[in-house]
Amino acid sequence: MSKLVAGIVFFILGFSIHAQSFDHSQWTTILQKYVSENEQVDYQNLKKDRKSLSNYIAYLSENTPKDNWSKNEKLAYWINAYNALTVDLILRNYPIKSIKDIKNPWEQRLWKLGNKWYNLDEIEHDILIKMNEPRIHFAIVCASYSCPKLQNEAYVASKLDAQLTKATQAFLADSNRNNISENHLQLSKIFQWFSKDFKQGGSLIDFLNRYSTIKISENAKIKYKDYHWALNE
Repeated sequence: MSKLVAGIVFFILGFSIHAQSFDHSQWTTILQKYVSENEQVDYQNLKKDRKSLSNYIAYLSENTPKDNWSKNEKLAYWINAYNALTVDLILRNYPIKSIKDIKNPWEQRLWKLGNKWYNLDEIEHDILIKMNEPRIHFAIVCASYSCPKLQNEAYVASKLDAQLTKATQAFLADSNRNNISENHLQLSKIFQWFSKDFKQGGSLIDFLNRYSTIKISENAKIKYKDYHWALNE
């Protein structure tokens, strides 16, 4: 085999392996089966089918992000991982009324991805937030009523920007989580807890105006809603 042919074969094989490394179709199958149209999770029946989730988590563990992955590929991986591991945490403790019924839910180092053990707090704060994409706050979920809703499809690199925009717009338009008018805002505490993430390209109002259907005044008064931790089922 000539060096040229060998090089082409190596490139094709390398591309194939790389392309397969971020296939999240298993997660989409689970979501479409156990997340309702109003994005409530059927934990009771999913627990009976926990093997399907365990298989997906094992797939994540075997295909951790590589240096040559794009930013969107890495973001999609870690968003899906965070959500799948959150669901797994709930199933490990179900039935419960709230994720806060679990002791230190975000600090439990329960999952080995590649050669490293992770907890949810590390994935959120040490990986996702550091990727400078504030819309991740409307994609990752904490299995609670006031959190963003769990979408019924996996996030994928090829359409990640559209998916994140859709999730952000939906969260802002949801009156159970935010009430927005030109001069008065009642916002989710997510905007308070992670305030600096939403000010990377200007003010919080600038960020909101990029995704809200209502034009908000720079002088709008802001209050924050109580956060409800009831399980999203």
